[in-house]
Amino acid sequence: MTRLAGKTALVTGAARGIGAAIAQAFVTEGAEVILTDIDAKAGQATADALGARFALLDVASERDWAAIARQFPTLDVLVNNAGITGFEGVFDGAPPAHDPEHARLDDWRAVHAVNLDGTFLGCRYGIGAMRAKGAGSIINISSRSGLVGIPMAAAYASSKAAIRNHTKTVALYCAGQGLKIRCNSIHPAAIMTPMWEPMLGTGPDRAERQAAMVADTPLQRFGRADEVAALAVLLASDEAGYMTGAELTIDGGILAGSAAAPGS
Repeated sequence: MTRLAGKTALVTGAARGIGAAIAQAFVTEGAEVILTDIDAKAGQATADALGARFALLDVASERDWAAIARQFPTLDVLVNNAGITGFEGVFDGAPPAHDPEHARLDDWRAVHAVNLDGTFLGCRYGIGAMRAKGAGSIINISSRSGLVGIPMAAAYASSKAAIRNHTKTVALYCAGQGLKIRCNSIHPAAIMTPMWEPMLGTGPDRAERQAAMVADTPLQRFGRADEVAALAVLLASDEAGYMTGAELTIDGGILAGSAAAPGS
């Protein structure tokens, strides 16, 4: 298992969930992995368990990215995974409004700061860190929500759609510069990670809610984080040397048919 042997990879938001699964898959495939997160305790624990390095990083902070650039000036693979929905910390209480009629500007900006600004800053760092070698792979984690409207999560959908477009911009820019720096996006749908906890809740109807959330999915289940990680390994490897500006959807088949717009 050495598809990434000799490569150095940095994964943001990797203390848990999809980011941790990608970091684990990269380590398994022989990469030297730098795991970053805003949660120092959980991030260090995950890094220790995987045999990776940990660095504290708030992806919305330009200062933090500058520190990362000083600490890790060269890179082969960057995964911009860190993201929020805007519903974090809400379990059985009333969640904040994120529909286009009632969402507060502060809440809208908070989601975009992490998801979109964080990806922009990450791509900017990645290009600089890969320029010396003239090659590399930037992988941006978007979402199925970046391809369709989400009535009750407008900021999240908007930020993920912007990541999709910025990925293509970065891909074209790097190609135009004569660089073999590839940039692609992955669009997961319902992947069972801690991000879903606020929506699933902890009440007796949790299983019912979970089933309802994948009722329109042809494969009738949530996806797994390791299934997303498998796509990241492909994009990070030299096997995907002719892929740039592409978007890979992993959604259990939902976008294959007419039931593309998820419910509220």
